[in-house]
Amino acid sequence: MKSVKKRTYGLKKLGIINPTRVYRNLSPAILVEKAIERGEGTLSSTGALVVTTGKYTGRSPEDKFIVDTEAVHDSIAWGKVNKPISKEKFDFIYSKVIAYLQNREIFVFDGFAGADPTCRLKFRIVNELASQNLFIQQLLIRPTKEELVNYAKEDYTIIAAPGFKCNPETDGVNSEAAIIIDYEAKKVVICGTQYSGEIKKSVFCIMNYLMPERDVLPMHCSANMDAETGETAVFFGLSGTGKTTLSADPGRLLIGDDEHGWSDHGIFNFEGGCYAKCINLDKNNEPEIYNAIRFGSLVENVVMDSGTRKLDFFDGTLTENTRVGYPIDYIENAQVTGIGHIPNVIIFLTADAFGVLPPISRLSKEAAMYHFITGFTSKLAGTERGVTEPQPTFSTCFGEPFMPKRPLVYAKMLGEKIEKYHTRVYLVNTGWTGGPYGIGERIKLKYTRAMINAALNGEIENQEFVHNKFFNVDVPQGCPDVPAEMLNPSNTWNNKESYDTYAEKLVKMFNDNFASKYPNISEDIVNAGPRIIE
Repeated sequence: MKSVKKRTYGLKKLGIINPTRVYRNLSPAILVEKAIERGEGTLSSTGALVVTTGKYTGRSPEDKFIVDTEAVHDSIAWGKVNKPISKEKFDFIYSKVIAYLQNREIFVFDGFAGADPTCRLKFRIVNELASQNLFIQQLLIRPTKEELVNYAKEDYTIIAAPGFKCNPETDGVNSEAAIIIDYEAKKVVICGTQYSGEIKKSVFCIMNYLMPERDVLPMHCSANMDAETGETAVFFGLSGTGKTTLSADPGRLLIGDDEHGWSDHGIFNFEGGCYAKCINLDKNNEPEIYNAIRFGSLVENVVMDSGTRKLDFFDGTLTENTRVGYPIDYIENAQVTGIGHIPNVIIFLTADAFGVLPPISRLSKEAAMYHFITGFTSKLAGTERGVTEPQPTFSTCFGEPFMPKRPLVYAKMLGEKIEKYHTRVYLVNTGWTGGPYGIGERIKLKYTRAMINAALNGEIENQEFVHNKFFNVDVPQGCPDVPAEMLNPSNTWNNKESYDTYAEKLVKMFNDNFASKYPNISEDIVNAGPRIIE
């Protein structure tokens, strides 16, 4: 009997020469079936596939490395975030991962990052797990049948093998997990961790490295647009600032929730899906995400009743970082093409737990570059052991873990685009007013939405602006549907001297952070940041 030749879809060039079976771009339905057959997960009452990721329930920054080669050395901002590893160590780990994958079922997804075809990159994702293959298929841009037939050679390959555990002593890494990007070889190895966000963010790191070479500014932001006029806005913000909530506006189309590029054509989503937090998810507050948790979605680490299969979004037993991945067309008001116009407005979101930043202020080009580089928000007291008062968190370009190049590369591009397209920029504080955390109160969501609406439709520009001496920004003295006394934060404090003390304290934190992390930034940007002007 003549044997049937197995299709390996070109995996031999990666060194995977003996897979038992290779599946390429299976439909979500078949991937769900495969995952259940293989014991990787179970179905919830809504039809979503639910998995637990074991020891790693979030990104592992200490286990992430970049291969240091002569070709890329001078273009990487080396340090605590972008940690180097030798080519020899990468090749050694790579060879062990490839050996581990022999005689196993392999799941391949060939797809795209970049909704704009002129800026698009082709990614091949090689998975040990059907569930992770489902995840990345829903998160990236899925090719049509014709595009898949004509796919040809991928630009980058990512191999995810969570079942392979590193040996730190012999492999030269920090733990059993490793996430290693070799920009010169155009390969990524992810092993020892089943957290799917590592795959998503590896794609982002590659886009952030390559896009500036194409005069595209990569951005860790959400984006939406007016359904009628097409006017587009982007929202930058770290965790807890309200980025996802505030960009999900029923009156506007959601372009994307996390990763975008800004070219001369406009902005475009890097992805074709969303990866949303689920902790404390409420149907009334965030119906878009709640309703997206259905068949084809992958839910990570949400506690589920074994009998009813109902998900308990308020149970953080496994982790506070519960997640769901789903295609963007699961959102009713999505801009499915993933493409918007040149941004009219940029919103920087920050949650100031000191209660001293204005709830909304206008930024000059230089101030926008300063706050973009800085990426400020607050870590609240009680969130970690030893944190007894609000602590500042600064994340370069609002996405430091994913930005391999030097901060000024991205900041200069932002400044040039703001100037070229006359984009208006606002700093919006979604944190506290009337005092610091524990004394004051969180700014009401309805007021923040009103301020953002006024920024988007231009009404805020009709107001008188006054310069804030502490934070070196211009503050509007009125805003529709917002109490006027809220707009100048010192007015909401009972003790004005106490306000000045806290404001000076935060200004010093800004200054110290900037001086220590960015000593070579030009004076015009430094002077546009917070400083006490008498």
